[in-house]
Amino acid sequence: MSTTPTLEFRDLEVAYTVRGIDREVVRKVSFSIAPGEAYGLVGESGCGKSTAAFAAMRYLPRNGKITGGSILFEGQDIVGMSTHDISVLRRSAISMVYQNPATALNPTIRIGEQVAEVFELQGFSKSDALAQVEQALIKVQIADPTKVMRRYAHQLSGGMAQRVVIAMALASNPRLLVMDEPTTGLDATVEAEVLDLVRKLRQESGTAVLFISHNLGVIRHMCDRVGVLYAGALVEQGATEEIFSQPSHPYTVGLLRCIPRGGLHKNTDRLDTIPGTPPALGTHFSGCVFADRCALVEDKCRTTQPEMVAVGQSHVARCFHTDKAGSMPRAIDTVTVSVSQNPNRATTGTRLLDIDHLSKAFTQDGHAVHVVNDVSLQVGVGETLGLVGESGAGKTTIAKLILGLYGSDSGSHVVLDGKDLAATLGKRDVKDVGAMQIVFQNPDQALNRRHSVTRIVGRAVQKLRGLSADASTERAHELLSGMRVEATLHSARPVQLSGGLKQRVAISRAFAGAPQLVVCDEPTSALDVSVQATILNLLVDLQKQDGTSFIFISHDLGVVRYISDKIAVLYLGRVVEFGESNRVFQGPHHPYTEALLSSVPNIDGSIRKRIPLTGVIPSPSNPPSGCVLHPRCPRMAGSGVEHLCSSAEPALTEVEPGHFMRCHIPLDQLRTVQN
Repeated sequence: MSTTPTLEFRDLEVAYTVRGIDREVVRKVSFSIAPGEAYGLVGESGCGKSTAAFAAMRYLPRNGKITGGSILFEGQDIVGMSTHDISVLRRSAISMVYQNPATALNPTIRIGEQVAEVFELQGFSKSDALAQVEQALIKVQIADPTKVMRRYAHQLSGGMAQRVVIAMALASNPRLLVMDEPTTGLDATVEAEVLDLVRKLRQESGTAVLFISHNLGVIRHMCDRVGVLYAGALVEQGATEEIFSQPSHPYTVGLLRCIPRGGLHKNTDRLDTIPGTPPALGTHFSGCVFADRCALVEDKCRTTQPEMVAVGQSHVARCFHTDKAGSMPRAIDTVTVSVSQNPNRATTGTRLLDIDHLSKAFTQDGHAVHVVNDVSLQVGVGETLGLVGESGAGKTTIAKLILGLYGSDSGSHVVLDGKDLAATLGKRDVKDVGAMQIVFQNPDQALNRRHSVTRIVGRAVQKLRGLSADASTERAHELLSGMRVEATLHSARPVQLSGGLKQRVAISRAFAGAPQLVVCDEPTSALDVSVQATILNLLVDLQKQDGTSFIFISHDLGVVRYISDKIAVLYLGRVVEFGESNRVFQGPHHPYTEALLSSVPNIDGSIRKRIPLTGVIPSPSNPPSGCVLHPRCPRMAGSGVEHLCSSAEPALTEVEPGHFMRCHIPLDQLRTVQN
């Protein structure tokens, strides 16, 4: 294999021109990636990770420019390369997986035609290209690829859209693959399959990978080396094992402490945070870039820029206190909020929400597609119910049925605090609407970009609580301040805020009507770990103070385990396991739950035997007979009940006190660990 790095940054400097002023965003960054190597780049939002990725593609926005240093691809400097030559490289040698599939896919072209374009650029005929598309979609675990090819981007779930983008990136067998938060919208099993694809590509083709992610567990298992960016500067770099086992920069230590590791729970543990926020774009530093947020800061840190120092054989850090970083004091973020005083709120410990026989069928190509099948669940006051499962399992559909955004099928009942609610939002009164709110996954799409954050929250207060305009504005300021949105930002528009601040505004709006239940649909999936920890602490504080109940939907099983009291595992619109959080995670597991948990990469580096689900996810339009999991079940063969699995659908049965499963395999058999 060639010894020339596939990608090399040499003292790279990038600036954005804002109001005529060049603002530095990447500061003399140097690293290299060898053929077949994966290099991870981590850090909070706004630290320059995506800018570095776009620079590697020579795809900076119009106001971005390389102001110093060089970028070498296979030894050739691409900074001065012509537009035509860069286009040839992007078509045949360099691919990128973008963070937001909604903006990466053309909304006016069918999926099949978009993916086919990649193959046509490689010389395939139109008919051959379409044949290749189906195989490419199967590789990224998309069920019914033929039907998906006929859809438009808006007709796909976030996870499915991301898999399409990944299929497009892998189609050209690139020599450099740039992946910017590639697994943000993917569930654990699909994430594992996609990462296996990338590993295989590295091994077979020698593809170099620049991997950007806030999922540090994925970084640990995917990458050979890691670089930590803060304020555009590389503050630590080294072999992955050394960085994770012996972090030597206070910023790296802080990031690792923010993660809700296995076993932590909101009732007994509070997550560490990193005080403050990253500096503004183009901030000038006389000393260390991290000084204002560092627990070990000294006077010289503010006046002198530290140099990179060796702390291991292949490990360097830019800090005066590398020997003290691992033992620095914890940073526990305490939040005091005053959200509501609702005299009508039910008593904590009583049942708040009953979902009985909830079902929903959509019509597709003239056929009924059952996406939610006879789901019955309960949520107590001040309790969090976690919903987990692969994309297409029905999690978000259930949330929208509860909220009345979709009308449920006949025989379904949603009962809130003893009141049977109308099926659709338009038939519910204002009090019912205010009692249940939602925090969406993407605050960019959930917040009106034309309004200030005060108006966004104030309008919700005025509509749901009937206050005057002045009182609504005052209440909006109180809510925003309680969510730690500084007063100087109350007049800002969403585009002027970071992802974490936008999500806090979205949470403020959700609590504007003093809700009894808040649905959180992937509320932290797009956030880095430090902001995620702050948001989770905030939600826990709100729950303890107000007795608010949550339905928490997430692909991140570590986050679900931390915040949930009970967990429902969904597969193809059915609840296959339900119980208290610790019981579901400790086992015995339903075979599907077992496969989900085995797919999660451990942040501590321990190797867990992965139990794959064979085959592709079946389509809700044509579910398998018997148990819907049986064609993919890792436990069915040799269980002795194969005939039942393939012919009769199991009922949801209480296998232990408070622990329910939908499985024919005996519990004692499920207790045994798979070899």
